[in-house]
Amino acid sequence: MAAKRKVIISCAVTGAIHAPSMSQYLPVTADKIARASLEAATAGAAIVHLHARDPKTGRPSQDPALFPPFLEKIKANSDVVVNLTTGGSPTMTVQERMRPAWSSSRNWPP
Repeated sequence: MAAKRKVIISCAVTGAIHAPSMSQYLPVTADKIARASLEAATAGAAIVHLHARDPKTGRPSQDPALFPPFLEKIKANSDVVVNLTTGGSPTMTVQERMRPAWSSSRNWPP
């Protein structure tokens, strides 16, 4: 009998390079990012890798204020592992990339 393999599924809900013009399904707002994350968890993802987006432009943003609205909804409705990006965008500095993780580690849970 063959040994069973365990698989861990990670879902990158938004990605850093994708733009809303590439797909109407790219979640940009906090509500849509939370919903997509919860749907991924329900479908079997153990981890969601998350980027925040500027809700007006759809561009990746490391503004720490954009993360809690979707993090709170995910935490309240799932036990999925949340992996905040430190990638941000290829044009961001290391300091910019670390802002959400640094802010979340000092203020989470609210």
